[in-house]
Amino acid sequence: MNDLSKACLDEAKKGMQSSINFLDKELQKIRAGKANPGMLDGVKVDYYGTPTEISQVANINTPDARSIIIQPWEKSIIGAINKAILDANLGFTPRHEGEILRIIVPPLTEERRKELTKAAKTEIENAKVNIRNARRNVMDKVKKLKDKSVPEDEVKQVEKELQDITDKFVAECDKIYAAKEKEIMTV
Repeated sequence: MNDLSKACLDEAKKGMQSSINFLDKELQKIRAGKANPGMLDGVKVDYYGTPTEISQVANINTPDARSIIIQPWEKSIIGAINKAILDANLGFTPRHEGEILRIIVPPLTEERRKELTKAAKTEIENAKVNIRNARRNVMDKVKKLKDKSVPEDEVKQVEKELQDITDKFVAECDKIYAAKEKEIMTV
């Protein structure tokens, strides 16, 4: 196998792995009843006129499985953090307790668990689409290898390996989904 073929396969692996990494981040946002600082990822606070992640302006801790403590570095922005969390519509309301905000994560209802499972499935399907897109992009490059005097049998070998890599990453998505579904549905 020549360097061009190896480069194509490496490119495919990198693209597919980045889809898995993105999937992991997205699934962390889907809460499964346990408090997790990642639940607040993407929530932006108006910090002196600049939208800023909460994690950039406060410490976020989970002292137990049902609560999140947010301790702003500046007392003056506690109201802005409270407003940002409410505006994000995450399904919980922060309580102002002096210098901290406390969020009690409510237990999930059966209906909400099913909704979260459905949301996780959507993220899995998006990741699979991205993996297949990475395969297609590399497959287009592999087909162009034929024009660059690469033997037909080597091109076929690269295509087969590319499909094997794709199947491995799609199976990884299914494994991740099974674990997330179990996590969500466990009461």
